[in-house]
Amino acid sequence: MPSNDARTLLQALVPTAIAGVIAAVISGVVAGGKGAIGAVVGTLLVIAFMGLGQFVLFRTAKSLPQLFQAMGMMLYVAQLLLLLIFVAVFKDTTLFNPRAFAATLVATTVVWMGFQARAHLKAKVFYVDPDSASASTTSENPEKTGSSS
Repeated sequence: MPSNDARTLLQALVPTAIAGVIAAVISGVVAGGKGAIGAVVGTLLVIAFMGLGQFVLFRTAKSLPQLFQAMGMMLYVAQLLLLLIFVAVFKDTTLFNPRAFAATLVATTVVWMGFQARAHLKAKVFYVDPDSASASTTSENPEKTGSSS
């Protein structure tokens, strides 16, 4: 994974993990141990889904750049649907507090998406690779200078 991609991933992952720890502490105080477990499960689920989606999106951008935008939209819709399905399946669980789980899921998803957008806005990515452009012009058509007379 190129350093730009890893940097973008880390800039979303670290704040999401911090938000998850804060949510686990708050859920633990409000709903007890099961609330803290629900918050931890929600945080791990968001990090796994969003991180995997980000990795797939980076790979798509490298191999099929013409599909990047469509893949991004499809990926986000699929991630949100999977998270909704996960909430629906575990809404009556006794393993953890479902309300703490759902609240943490929503909060950490918003944190991930916000910091991911921030990382993309602050990234300085070249639209054209300057090395390949200068190498191709000098080897194919050397420029002529001076007068032709």
